[in-house]
Amino acid sequence: MARWEPGARERLQLAALDLFVEQGFESTTVAEIAGRADLTERTFYRHFADKREVLFDGQDVLLHAFVDAVAAAPDDASPRELAEAAVAGSVAFFTDERRPWSRRRQQAIDTEDGLRERESLKMGALASAVAQALRDRGVADPSAELAADAAISVFRVSFGQWIAPGETRGIDEIQTALFAAQRALA
Repeated sequence: MARWEPGARERLQLAALDLFVEQGFESTTVAEIAGRADLTERTFYRHFADKREVLFDGQDVLLHAFVDAVAAAPDDASPRELAEAAVAGSVAFFTDERRPWSRRRQQAIDTEDGLRERESLKMGALASAVAQALRDRGVADPSAELAADAAISVFRVSFGQWIAPGETRGIDEIQTALFAAQRALA
């Protein structure tokens, strides 16, 4: 086995995603993932606590991107502008190079109830973090919660559009259009 080759984490992620899509999340074992990546199970567990973590790796980085964008927004930004800044903070995370991975990841998540639940919890955690970041900037409740929830709705819908087959727009362009549509509802 190629234990010392670089890129073990990425190889494990690609192997896991391939197997999840081919045979389902529940039917895939850690041994199969490690074998497909030409690594050991021990190496897998050095990188991931369990196979679910392969799909949710980077969640903390994304959350911090949202929160950091709120903190970096102009001092005179409105609650809506702060919430929009949070979502804009995700743009660097969702590059065109990442789109194929994100499409396949979502395909794997959509087939399993437990993974869909975890994805929903992730969205809730993002909304809570953005709401707290807004509070930290002086936005009172319920405005902080409402603005955060509205922003995460735009993020969720923009992500869904971004990974749709045939979609070529960048996530930033999609988010801009969706925020405009959201403002038109008011």
